[in-house]
Amino acid sequence: MASRTTHPVLDARALNRATLARQLLLGRAGMAARDAVGHLVGLQAQNVKPPYFQLHARLAGFAPAELAGLMESRQVVRMVTLRSTLHTHTAHDARTLRPLVQPARDREVNQFRKGLVGVDPARLADHARAFVEDEPRTMGEIRAELFARWPDADPRSLAVAARCLLPLVQVTPRGVWGRSGQVRLTTVEHWLGAADAPASPASHIAPDAPASPAAPDWPPAPDAPASPAAASVDDAVLRYLAAFGPASVKDMQVWAGLTRLKEAFERLRPRLAAFSDANGVELFDLPDAPRPDPDTPAPPRFLPEFDNLLLSHADRTRVIAPEVKGRTWTGNQAHRTLLVDGFVAGLWKPSTEGDTGADLGSGITVELFGAVPEATREEIVAEAELLVTTMGGAPAGARGPVRFASIHG
Repeated sequence: MASRTTHPVLDARALNRATLARQLLLGRAGMAARDAVGHLVGLQAQNVKPPYFQLHARLAGFAPAELAGLMESRQVVRMVTLRSTLHTHTAHDARTLRPLVQPARDREVNQFRKGLVGVDPARLADHARAFVEDEPRTMGEIRAELFARWPDADPRSLAVAARCLLPLVQVTPRGVWGRSGQVRLTTVEHWLGAADAPASPASHIAPDAPASPAAPDWPPAPDAPASPAAASVDDAVLRYLAAFGPASVKDMQVWAGLTRLKEAFERLRPRLAAFSDANGVELFDLPDAPRPDPDTPAPPRFLPEFDNLLLSHADRTRVIAPEVKGRTWTGNQAHRTLLVDGFVAGLWKPSTEGDTGADLGSGITVELFGAVPEATREEIVAEAELLVTTMGGAPAGARGPVRFASIHG
């Protein structure tokens, strides 16, 4: 929506530098990995390795063992939250963000309602909870168990309903660097301990509510009371702006996978600074948040596939120039990207692509979208060598091969 009042205008470059500052990408931060995961409000974790590469790009002295240790000690977990995709979150955020995004999970269940006729959602949630809390289960095991209990329902719909109604986390060793493991699930309360945990997202459904034989309540009615322990929407807005601002209402809705957030922004307006982008769209920000000079240097950074920097705004021109739009994806597969001067300027991949996509022992291949000055090319090489050394296990100081070529060649 266009701004109705005159606000200071922030062009794409100003927005770029502000966002990079929040994302810890103008210079590596001396921050603990756990604190960074919290500041960033989670790390996109559609694949196992990207969270480690996201922190490498952002933190000074980061080593994969630091995040792996947090996974094993249950200080961070992997679960479906924002945009109904997997994220790595701190234990605190796993408890609080999951109820916040429940409306999106309800919409997902609603797509499968025809396969759930005659199924009471509360009883399904209770049965699935007992099953996964007995011991962590695979989705195949959950589907089979629920189908045995409700043989007239669609097995896939039953599994989707359980996954959406319950706050399920992936248990280790899944997600631990250097280890492998099948996806097994239990509830966040069971994995982290129930003390001070928010109520289950399914708790607003009356336990004894009868199921309609024609149309069970999938999802619960929009005016159903929210869980009293659900995360504050206002707090989520402020945290989003701290990590991704300045941003519009629509930007945050894209990031969260939610709708109807304008009311929260209006409620917070007296506490926020207002700007406009070059198209007149109103942007909000925290008054004291960093908004560096647009000419602030931005070093090259190698980002993994599905980095939230590229996924968390409706208008992504602050990091992806219009002329390279569409080049970071092939079909549904996101490519690893290279930032140069703060903007996506190329792609990269391990020169020897392993099954995990993280075998850097043979160096990396970099594809630039356009020519860069020789000094910039040297900075890219230096950053690539740090990547290979830290994330690929090369000896310290070793000059790993960096090849400039098409990644599709």
